[in-house]
Amino acid sequence: MTAQITLNLPDEVYHQAELLAQQCHRSVSEILVETIEIFLLPTAKSLSALSDSEVIAQTQLRLQPVQEQRLNELLYRQQSGTIILVEREELQGLIHLYETRLLRQAQALNEAVQRGLLEPLKG
Repeated sequence: MTAQITLNLPDEVYHQAELLAQQCHRSVSEILVETIEIFLLPTAKSLSALSDSEVIAQTQLRLQPVQEQRLNELLYRQQSGTIILVEREELQGLIHLYETRLLRQAQALNEAVQRGLLEPLKG
């Protein structure tokens, strides 16, 4: 089931979505839906409610290659002092996404170990 909504996006946000859509050969709509899903769905369901295969999948969460590349570019621009305000905001969003996925991945690893799906880390 899907719901149709209308959003008013800042020009900068739309422009970034448009660039990403072009790079991925997808529509802007697909990029925006996927971005919203990435932010909202991984934490929507408790790990204990997931199947074993879903828990294992959560242990392997990563940024998409395009997102990872953009994160690295923005971090470089920040370090070199050439980042602009719009890029700084984009960087904050990507860092939030990275941290959210990293936390979810760690929680999934813990759940997988508790279920006996993975061996505990040694060291």
